Amino acid sequence: MRGLLIIILVLLLVSFAFIIGLGAGLAFFGDDGFAPGERVAVLRIDDIIIDSQIYLESLSKIKKDDSIKALVLRINSPGGAVGASQEIYSEAKLLREKIPVIASLGSVAASGGYYIACGAQKILANPGTITGSIGVIAQFVSYEQLLNWAKVDVEVIKSGKFKDTGSPFREMSKAELDYLQTIIDNVHSQFTLAVSESRDIDLKVMKQISDGRIFTGQQALDLNLVDEIGTISDAIRLAGDMGGIEEDPNVVYYPKKKRTFLDLLISKLETHGLSGFPLKHRFGLFYIVDIIN
Repeated sequence: MRGLLIIILVLLLVSFAFIIGLGAGLAFFGDDGFAPGERVAVLRIDDIIIDSQIYLESLSKIKKDDSIKALVLRINSPGGAVGASQEIYSEAKLLREKIPVIASLGSVAASGGYYIACGAQKILANPGTITGSIGVIAQFVSYEQLLNWAKVDVEVIKSGKFKDTGSPFREMSKAELDYLQTIIDNVHSQFTLAVSESRDIDLKVMKQISDGRIFTGQQALDLNLVDEIGTISDAIRLAGDMGGIEEDPNVVYYPKKKRTFLDLLISKLETHGLSGFPLKHRFGLFYIVDIIN
């Protein structure tokens, strides 16, 4: 009986040591890609871009990591807020001074999503990627007729005639529409100029294609808006080559997903075929493709 207890205790200790060892391995070679050697970072930019902070933090971490030899911007976004798109574009362009930056366009990389891609040295797209939509949009809703029907009055006290431009309580005047159009035109010219300079396209040609229309990846290639037709795997291989990585590069993904040790352990066990574990299943100017909304 005592011998059986000793055997059980030894088995428990071995199992515990295995789990601790696996955890240590995950810490160094796990989901966050913290593997030895030279690496390619992939920054995933998904959905509508409203806040740039998480992407800027990721770019800062990538810049400080000397083991990262190249960056792939993986973009699946119809665009978003003007300021956020411009910030990510600017930081990606700055990072090019240290390491190669490649953009990989997924299903949709339009308007602000395409603006960000122009921060890269090379842009790859799939033949059917929806891209382009080089333009600016601002939308307003007026409840004036509804308020009149409900016999509701709204009193507004303001410091200047343009202070409540875009108010939903009344229809805009022609002066206000003209004023907003100058803002839209200025921001649009910033977009057009950025693409013209980044893609080395004559400004006159840019003005002809920056009218908000969308293009497929193949059409974008013909217009020099992208450099190659290729997948995310092609972009990673190209980034590795440009970064001087001789073999297939290790890949680390950003932004980091905050996961517990148990999450990592379960995902690894599932990956290796050990199943049976429970799983946790406003107002603004926008560079955004309108047909996606």
